[in-house]
Amino acid sequence: MISLEHRQLAPEILDGLAADDPRALAARRDLRRINALMFQARIMASLLRKFVPGPPRRILEIGAGDGSFMLALAHRMAGLWPGVELLMLDRVDLITAQLRGDFDRLGWTVEGVTADVFDWARKNEGTRFDAVTVNLFLHHFDDGKIVRLFSLMAPKAPLLLATEPLRTKLALAATCLLPAIGANDVTRNDAAQSVRAGFRGNELSGLWLAANGKPVEERRAGLFSHIFVGASAGHDL
Repeated sequence: MISLEHRQLAPEILDGLAADDPRALAARRDLRRINALMFQARIMASLLRKFVPGPPRRILEIGAGDGSFMLALAHRMAGLWPGVELLMLDRVDLITAQLRGDFDRLGWTVEGVTADVFDWARKNEGTRFDAVTVNLFLHHFDDGKIVRLFSLMAPKAPLLLATEPLRTKLALAATCLLPAIGANDVTRNDAAQSVRAGFRGNELSGLWLAANGKPVEERRAGLFSHIFVGASAGHDL
């Protein structure tokens, strides 16, 4: 029997595939469906409305992927928050002209940056944002690297808001149902691994404290998601 008491990290297949690999393209389509089924954009939108005094001017998304998650979020928030500037950071360049046009029609502007998140953060120490958002990204790192990442991100914005996989037996069992939505082998493998590497309890709060930040909220959201909100030192809500 697989124990989920502690996080278990292992390489995910998608991370090792070229951006234009057919299996990678299919897996990213699967991921868009999984984000929708997990209500990730709705959960993040509720966190932003609750904690970010809006409208913000600049938002940084780390681990942005193909931008579809943030576009779904923008559809929910653009009416309340006009004219937001997004910096979408990922190690692979997946931001298309069509995506930029979709954001333009919502009144948001996008700058895509292709870089390792740690390298970029060190080279842009003075860059500031109103919030940092993270979706299904932190679970790729061990606890030590998460503390390093938190230490680099905390000075860049008053708040970091994250929606991550929830590490439970139910969430792991649900990955066995992914063939029902046509998910390929990459998605089936990586989804199960994401759950095993996911979070529960106050794990992220402890790591944020280790980075000298102030945890604000951490809990499960729905059946499959885990949320975390952390404030930088000196920021009062």
